Amino acid sequence: MRISENIKRKKAEIPEEVTLVAISKTKPESDILEAYNTGHRVFGENKIQEMTEKWEQLPKDIKWHMVGHVQRNKVKYMAEFVDLIHAVDSLKLLKEIEKQAEKYNRTIPCLLQIKIAEEDTKYGIDVDEAKSILQSDAYRKMSHVKIVGLMGMATLTEKEEKIRKEFSFLKTTFEELKSRYDSFTTLSMGMSGDYKIAIECGSTIIRVGSSIFGERNYN
Repeated sequence: MRISENIKRKKAEIPEEVTLVAISKTKPESDILEAYNTGHRVFGENKIQEMTEKWEQLPKDIKWHMVGHVQRNKVKYMAEFVDLIHAVDSLKLLKEIEKQAEKYNRTIPCLLQIKIAEEDTKYGIDVDEAKSILQSDAYRKMSHVKIVGLMGMATLTEKEEKIRKEFSFLKTTFEELKSRYDSFTTLSMGMSGDYKIAIECGSTIIRVGSSIFGERNYN
């Protein structure tokens, strides 16, 4: 099945108000261009250097989302172009994004990553930490970073009930914060295996890779 057909089918089955981020990590530029030629413009990467190389080579109207864990010393490479950073998990990281975005006179939208899964391998902060970042003087003084919502990854499990519970918790947290912060518009949850449940639970962005581009080769 070709990439272009996969992406058209995926877009046809998700609601119009949900943004599809095509996760192109490890995939060649030719694959991204095939998706691009269907009219798709939103792509996600999990390594800053790989994303920067692709940004340099590919059409400039692509919106690049950084979906992986962000190392502070690499923020400078993507500050010029990144459209949304999904996985902010500390005030220190926000400060670095603010500093680098200022150099390009940009305001970079960010999502706070909340840890909703039980697995230790998943990054993220708890709800109290998220609230303390939002309430901090340091964040309030920032003018080149805007927290626009939350991101979360559910436990990797066959148990739908568990996934639904985790996504519902994140949605409830999002609604609570949205009532206090006008900037909150975006809830990023759901990947290839669980995006249908995520949409039912109120996700506004889904991150789908393997069911568009096929399995990844990490060699």
